[in-house]
Amino acid sequence: MRRTTRSSSTANTPHLLEPRRRGRRTGRLLAASVVVVTCLGAAALPASATGSAGAEPVVSRGVTIPAFYDPPARLPAADGSLVRTEPLPLGLSLPGLDGRRLPGTATRLMYKSTDAAGGPVAVTGAYIEPAAAWKGRGPRPLVALASGTMGQGDQCAPSLSLQHPLTIGEGTVSIGYDNLAVYRFLAAGAAVVVTDYVGLGTTDRLHTYVNRVDEGHALLDAARAARSVTGTSLTPESRVGLYGYSQGGGASAAAAELQPSYAPDVNLAGAYAGAPPADLTEVMKGIDGSALAGALGWSINGFAQTDPSLKAVIDARTNDVGKAALKDTSTMCVGDAILGHAFTSSTKWTADGTSLADVIAAEPKLRKVLAQQRIGNLKPAAPVRLATGVHDDIVGHAQARQLAVDWCRKGADVTYEAVLLPNLGDKILTNHLAPYLTDQGSAISWMTDRLSGEKAASNCWSMPLQP
Repeated sequence: MRRTTRSSSTANTPHLLEPRRRGRRTGRLLAASVVVVTCLGAAALPASATGSAGAEPVVSRGVTIPAFYDPPARLPAADGSLVRTEPLPLGLSLPGLDGRRLPGTATRLMYKSTDAAGGPVAVTGAYIEPAAAWKGRGPRPLVALASGTMGQGDQCAPSLSLQHPLTIGEGTVSIGYDNLAVYRFLAAGAAVVVTDYVGLGTTDRLHTYVNRVDEGHALLDAARAARSVTGTSLTPESRVGLYGYSQGGGASAAAAELQPSYAPDVNLAGAYAGAPPADLTEVMKGIDGSALAGALGWSINGFAQTDPSLKAVIDARTNDVGKAALKDTSTMCVGDAILGHAFTSSTKWTADGTSLADVIAAEPKLRKVLAQQRIGNLKPAAPVRLATGVHDDIVGHAQARQLAVDWCRKGADVTYEAVLLPNLGDKILTNHLAPYLTDQGSAISWMTDRLSGEKAASNCWSMPLQP
């Protein structure tokens, strides 16, 4: 049975590990969000959106989560199997001359995957059949796109952002910024499937933020699920590309590593991993005290859900402020986290005033958890393009570059791109976001070449010379 949860304030948010949960900064940060939204030409998701008839809707920070996102009690056995679908109206679309909508026809998905603990999990997402013809070689290809950081509240789900590029509720703001990449691939004639990741959108659990196995499986199973959508023009020979930046870059990188063993049936042609968080121990240092400091809460919340034994460690090492912050962030989107926790030092959350990095260093169990999340221990079978901004101080450049080195040493086909831009300001996200925008065109061109069957040219030989 669905239950209503309202979580517009810290006091109203449920416990960190509750299976079903919902929902200072300055006017300058809020204004920046408004500018981005205006540029997207977005429409807001109303808080009055309805769920299924006869059931109490789940509400996250004033935003009603559609009944579609409630997983059933039982799931199919096979990974990638569709659980349910429904039409998904795109928030930004136009009528086409032939009666089809531009840039395509979207379908909301729920499909089965396997989580990091080896259990079945329902994941949601969206498939878009493009109106444009594929001009490359071979049958129409598929891009499995992993969104960058959206948050941990269900109202932040990427599939919802395709319908409502701007979501506004009671203390929540979510912007579908990765819709730009989705639409660019559709314009090129490639079909696109977007994953909501494990627990983002679905109302039965928390989103397991930056969990490499959950993300990698969810992305690969989205590609599998797309093949079963009614009306798709995909064929068994359709090439598949993985695409993502930031959190999405980590998901794409993890999926590329896991594909040979987990999803050999996915005809993988290439993967783009932009600013991948490959070493979470280093990435957490960059996030700490930054504009995106709230992401620390998403990480802790997600890992505690995957491994409940961590709860005792977290309770012992956090103070009341930290515990409240973890509850608060569990229903936040990126906009909320920036407005509520930007530039917060983790020393404000710990019981003894030490940083989160020091806490991890002192706790063997936490060190083990992060070590298990390290990307780079496996070899991708398909070509990979890895891009990283040399001044990225959120998802650090050095650890991303090290991933390229690790893959090259294993004999992988790696195209490494160091994005050279001036330092645009410390810890305020600009050094992380600028490469996302400036590299996107090159990344999409590289991917469309792979989807056309063109061979990649690895530049592993140049790594000693690369920044």
